[in-house]
Amino acid sequence: MDKSQATKARSNSRQATYQDVLDAPPHMVAEIVEGTLYTNPRPAILHTMASSGLGNLIGPPFHFGNGGPGGWWILDEPELHFGEDIVVPDVAGWRHERMPELPTGAYFTLAPDWVCEVLSPSTRELDLGSKRAVYARENVGYLWLVDPDARSLQAFKLRGNEWVLIETLFEDASVSLPPFDAISFNLGDLWPPHTVHKEPLRTPTIEPEREFIGTSK
Repeated sequence: MDKSQATKARSNSRQATYQDVLDAPPHMVAEIVEGTLYTNPRPAILHTMASSGLGNLIGPPFHFGNGGPGGWWILDEPELHFGEDIVVPDVAGWRHERMPELPTGAYFTLAPDWVCEVLSPSTRELDLGSKRAVYARENVGYLWLVDPDARSLQAFKLRGNEWVLIETLFEDASVSLPPFDAISFNLGDLWPPHTVHKEPLRTPTIEPEREFIGTSK
């Protein structure tokens, strides 16, 4: 998604409310942080592949207990209401011991035990700034940041009110990180294959070493 596609609606007269979220176009993801309404288009393909892939990898062993310990609800894009803040993480998880049954309404008021945000140009600033602060304030235990452009995953644990980096992984690294360290999976399963360009043989060239820049804590 191009950054220009993101919409940040400010109002000098009033703070945004849940009605603004309900009134947002159906093709937009609407959130409210610190009284400001943010709307973004549905995720781009790389973003969707990473988010769906992660859910497919941790869902069976933790949501269903297939090949893993179970004991979690793993959900895509749940709507979370924390006071006046309304946020929608890409994937989130609750331990059964904290939430034995799923609520029947349209949103959750109990903070998850784990959230994952898949970064894109249009959402990066919000995900790394105000939303991350909201998750810390609500005592979400773990935060993962997946970056399809950098092909990276950063895992954080909440300590007090600060996010502490556990590890940063790239490309096709093996992933076994809290709170899902009971299993391991290949990070490369979240990315599409590298495109291979075949050209007529000419003077040999040396490709520059690729640089990966992880998001700062």
